[in-house]
Amino acid sequence: MALFEKQFEAGWRDVDMNGHVANTTYIEYAVDVRVAFFDSCGFPPQDFLKHGFGPVIKSDFVEYFREVLMLEKMTVTIENGGFAPDGSRFRVVNSIYKEGRVLAARVVSIGGWLSFKERKLIAPHEIIKNAWFELPRTEDFEELPSSIKK
Repeated sequence: MALFEKQFEAGWRDVDMNGHVANTTYIEYAVDVRVAFFDSCGFPPQDFLKHGFGPVIKSDFVEYFREVLMLEKMTVTIENGGFAPDGSRFRVVNSIYKEGRVLAARVVSIGGWLSFKERKLIAPHEIIKNAWFELPRTEDFEELPSSIKK
């Protein structure tokens, strides 16, 4: 599978008082790309409600390299940084690039899939699981332990 990416332009609502993209905005761009990725794989946002599960994030780590200013264009990518064999846990890496493919920031999130009814972690729908397995892997990809309690 080719690297999935989505373009954004930093708007008024995205910047902080220093005039550059705010730290929480980078996480929002990353989430938007994840949702767009699942949609492109045949699993639109409404299907999470339909199937009764969704992603839950345990931690986010954001590292900054270059500032992005208002009206600058960005490209945000998604890569598989780690995954449990049953699909129950994941480490997703979103890289944010300024024009010219200059790395501005990287968001690394660790999470799993939460059943809305049972309120516990589960293996995701096969479409999601297969999409994650096909997603390009980071150089430091690692297999994660399952989060499913037996």
